[in-house]
Amino acid sequence: MRNVLKWWVVSLAVALFVSSHVLAQTSPQPNRGGIDNLYEKLADTGTGGPAPRRDLTGFWAGQVAAKLNAVSPLTPWGQEQFRLHKNNSEYPVAESNDPIKGCDPLGFPRNMLFMTRGIAFAQMPGRVLELFQFNRVWREIWTDGRELPKNVGGDSADAPDPRWYGYSVGHWEGDYTFVVETDGSDERSWLDNAGHPHSIDLRVEERYKRLDHNTLEVTITINDPKTYTKPFVITKSNYKWIPRQDFEEQLCVPSEEAEYLKLIGDPAAHGTPGK
Repeated sequence: MRNVLKWWVVSLAVALFVSSHVLAQTSPQPNRGGIDNLYEKLADTGTGGPAPRRDLTGFWAGQVAAKLNAVSPLTPWGQEQFRLHKNNSEYPVAESNDPIKGCDPLGFPRNMLFMTRGIAFAQMPGRVLELFQFNRVWREIWTDGRELPKNVGGDSADAPDPRWYGYSVGHWEGDYTFVVETDGSDERSWLDNAGHPHSIDLRVEERYKRLDHNTLEVTITINDPKTYTKPFVITKSNYKWIPRQDFEEQLCVPSEEAEYLKLIGDPAAHGTPGK
């Protein structure tokens, strides 16, 4: 599985010619082998023994996409933003304005809901690094007692800029639950594949609960009063310990994406095959 993107775009091309619907997060695609079904292979391997205290270190396998819960009702502002988002499940790829169409970052928290085949943690004094198989990106989660930045994206000279993956701080709640708070996620990113929006006011809580050595339960709560009428848990999913402790390379390559759109995606929208 040297290049997952090639398989993904070819699958999209086939779907375009046989259906008006393509990749939808709420309709997971069949497993294709390799890392896609690694979670299923590990799901019955047992507990691996008790969980170590205050330790997430290592590589974990997840589903291709997290199972999503119902989204809270949108505010009028949220409804207007959602209306402008054209996702891949309702529009041909050529008409979609999904940010990842041009290999923009998934951003946070979308990267915890989609392309979640593999994550890893590295713990060190004052911070935890969370690494993601898709596009080989990482987050810094500060554990040195600092507060989250205030007024992200504001007009003052000292206001920090928004980030695709936001600003994160974390702490341990007991010996087996790591709690992360994140703000400052760039509004250009989507919340999920359906195109649900978020504002700069988004605050996300992640709870990583190590149930045993081999099982990590992740609960993600969304709080964005500008976009949603009330906070909600968007997903609760499990990750399994990877015995081999390594990842496949899984990249979105802009030149390959552009070639796909030129040869297949754009012509398909007009009913003509690429040449």
